[in-house]
Amino acid sequence: MATPAFDSTVLTRRGVLAAAAGSLLLAGCAPQGQRPDDGPSSSAPSDQDLIVGASLELTGAGSLLGVAQRQALQLTADSLNRTGLPVGNLVRSVRLQILDNGSNPEVAARHAAEFTRAGAQALIGGVLGETSVALAAAAQRVKTPFLSLGYGDRIALPLDERTFTYKLTPDAVDMARRLVELFESKKIRRVSVLAADGMHGDSGVRAMREALADSSTDLARTVRLPATGRRFRTAAERVAGGQRDGVVVWATAPDSGVAARELRAAGHRGPIFFDAGAVADDTVQGANAAAVEGAYAVHPACLDVSAATATTTAQLARRDFVNRYTQRHGVSPNFAPYASDALQLLATSARMATSLDRGRLRALLQAQTVEGIAGGYAFRADRHGGMEPDSLAVYQVFRGNWTRYA
Repeated sequence: MATPAFDSTVLTRRGVLAAAAGSLLLAGCAPQGQRPDDGPSSSAPSDQDLIVGASLELTGAGSLLGVAQRQALQLTADSLNRTGLPVGNLVRSVRLQILDNGSNPEVAARHAAEFTRAGAQALIGGVLGETSVALAAAAQRVKTPFLSLGYGDRIALPLDERTFTYKLTPDAVDMARRLVELFESKKIRRVSVLAADGMHGDSGVRAMREALADSSTDLARTVRLPATGRRFRTAAERVAGGQRDGVVVWATAPDSGVAARELRAAGHRGPIFFDAGAVADDTVQGANAAAVEGAYAVHPACLDVSAATATTTAQLARRDFVNRYTQRHGVSPNFAPYASDALQLLATSARMATSLDRGRLRALLQAQTVEGIAGGYAFRADRHGGMEPDSLAVYQVFRGNWTRYA
């Protein structure tokens, strides 16, 4: 039986909560682009399934991260369905309904309504901030729990308008503070911020300004990148600094690696720093490899999966997830554990609620304090995300791999 995804042995500030380990055979994942009401039927009656609708960026600007999340969802559903998900006095199935939103917020919002009409008790998705916001607003209208995989501090805010939304990714302010600690330890006196277009970049700019305000490191300049797919050279030239100046690239892959490459081409010889959205194989491979060698990133500590250090239940579960994901797909999961945690959180809520009622699932989500694959979550009625700050670590690119730095 697969190792449970949540730690039930380590007592930390976040606390622990054991998750359900599985459910019946997977009833089927709707193929890309298929409408959920046209999908394959479960081996159990539909009212005995935990039906989860996932609106993901399988094409478009967010596809690099969206495809990874789809693969993680399917892997985790397979594990849950090996033994069955006990809900009340029944053993349930987990049934995924997956649609491609094309990185379009309007399409994502329509998916929320389609999924709930097709019987979904919960929603997952939105690797882009914009699609997550659209899904959050739609989830509120249809009163369905939504677990966001996107970056952006305002996805789950204002709370009185987002009572059904929970965000799993780290908050920008926590990543920015960790970066500033790194600047001070390395005695970096000036940094510039090269931030992505859109909501994720907006959050990064605000967070970096706030974190740098009380530090010994000066903010030299803030420049915004154009939309994904456009040339980054002009923006990179505006922030390319000297040998000791740092540049923070606040963007998700694949933009992160392209921006780093353009910074080096523009003459930047100082260190490069990334937020967690950059941590993907694409950033450190191929044409980007030379540009990002030695760069730093703040990311959840789930990248530490070596056999020598895996001793707790959560660490062993992370290693198991990474091994299974890599064996199945031939690449590292990196960003993918968020989707795995989202599905496990829903499974745990259903088990605790002894019901698949949407309102009860929502109530149990905000009562969970867990250590997941990606990191720790402590949801409360007054806090719906993101990841706990002490889950974050610093990594450095060494010979094309993300290596723990601090």
